[in-house]
Amino acid sequence: MKGHLDTATGLVLTALTRPRDLLDLRPIQWDELLCRARNTRLLGRLGAELDALGLLDRLPRKAVDQIRAELTVTAENARMVRWEVNRISRALREVGVPIILLKGAAYVLAELPPATGRLSSDVDIMVPKETLAQVEAALIRDGYEAVKLDSYDQRYYRTWMHELPPLCHRERRTVVDVHHTILPESGRLRPDPRALTEAARPLTDGLRILSPPDLVLHSAAHLFQDGDLDGGLRDLVDLDLLLRHFGADPAFWEGLVPRAVELSLARPLYYALRYCQGLLGTPIPVVVQQAARVAEPIAPVRSAMDALTCRAVTPDGWEGPSLRTGWARFLLYVRSHWLRMPPWLLTRHLVRKAMARAFPPT
Repeated sequence: MKGHLDTATGLVLTALTRPRDLLDLRPIQWDELLCRARNTRLLGRLGAELDALGLLDRLPRKAVDQIRAELTVTAENARMVRWEVNRISRALREVGVPIILLKGAAYVLAELPPATGRLSSDVDIMVPKETLAQVEAALIRDGYEAVKLDSYDQRYYRTWMHELPPLCHRERRTVVDVHHTILPESGRLRPDPRALTEAARPLTDGLRILSPPDLVLHSAAHLFQDGDLDGGLRDLVDLDLLLRHFGADPAFWEGLVPRAVELSLARPLYYALRYCQGLLGTPIPVVVQQAARVAEPIAPVRSAMDALTCRAVTPDGWEGPSLRTGWARFLLYVRSHWLRMPPWLLTRHLVRKAMARAFPPT
């Protein structure tokens, strides 16, 4: 699989998996690494790992200064996430709805390994679908406003998607995404949100996070079912850290594939395990690898996904993505929309978007 990688991706992967090797880098390699790690939002993660190993102060001074600055930014970002979750929880207290934190907010509040050195652009929560109107009204009263005001976008989110249109606080400019499940309702895979909610684990103040297997499956589904892999290397690193952390418990591995089958997420899990192990060396028991092959695609599809994924996760350099990387991301973007909507809806959606782009409102 690593035969698909270019030298720039190999440099970033080496930094993440063998950070001690960075002591031997030349200055020009440091310039390349710092640029690409920042562009893929992994500089804070790399810095945290180097700091934990006691290697940070042995690096070139310019590299140390940039890494320490990034660690300061990520620490402030985590503080912002905690505060925003506190405000959301307060705003929804009277609604009395169970709140499940997703992705970055869940990692931060539960103090899971992916939170370290990570930047989150918004706060994602999940609530029961029947409470969406109450939740949205409460958040609007607390100062949040809809980001997407176009009538088509509003209808698109509310009819077909797995979340409300994003809400941005008018003073703090922070964004909250309110989900009622983890994948679009118009998509081919529809995991039961009730099963996710029933298995969720409690935190403090009535907040919850998904169970360990479901945290992994949500991350896998977001990356390989609903996403386009632009910046996907950071998401793979999140998956790697979750698998290493929860994998210390043998019961986690025993239940992971059966849970994926139960939630109809076996194919995203297959890809997550394949690329975490192939690119990041994630230790996955052989029996789990074999069990995950229940969702293995046919050889041509597997080969195409290998080539596209390895190219799409290439961290951008100073000049931005290469032509090959751009095409790989575009094809995976098309794939994600194909999986997200039935053909008739996808056609209508693309025609509507094309018309809006060709004839913008005046």
